[in-house]
Amino acid sequence: MRTTTTFALILSSALALTACGSSVKLDDNAKVEERSGTAPNTADARSISPVTTGSTDPLNDPKGVLAKRSVYFDYDSYIVKDEFKPVVEAHAKYLVSNKARKIVIQGNTDDRGGREYNLALGQKRAEAVRKSLVLLGVSDAQMEAVSFGKEKPKATGSDEAAWTENRRADLAYQ
Repeated sequence: MRTTTTFALILSSALALTACGSSVKLDDNAKVEERSGTAPNTADARSISPVTTGSTDPLNDPKGVLAKRSVYFDYDSYIVKDEFKPVVEAHAKYLVSNKARKIVIQGNTDDRGGREYNLALGQKRAEAVRKSLVLLGVSDAQMEAVSFGKEKPKATGSDEAAWTENRRADLAYQ
């Protein structure tokens, strides 16, 4: 009985496989439609401009307010003038948002006065800028105030124009 069932199963499988076969003959010489290589132009004709991410460092912008890195003082004074407060505020904003950046504030004087007096005045100018930055939220660890006195003049000469250029505090990024 078992062999009869197995034989019937094998026979029915063979018949099923035979029934699935196709009786249609394949034509080896079938026609193939030939088309030329030009595809219709479906591309958008508008130009695509490159996208800028705005990730450039504003310190490198020569037209930006951060390009101004000197704060000038009146004769024998270490008060930050109102006209330089926007410069100090811009640097403070940059330093607050870039905690890894550090600066050295370099106080300078004109060549009038004695060596020790000029070193002290240059230090007071550097400290005045440093205190302004601290009040605007800059970490004290990001700054160092030093005095060069009259040793690093920006302008040479012994006239008011040269002295005005040399009474300053420079912000030097490291």
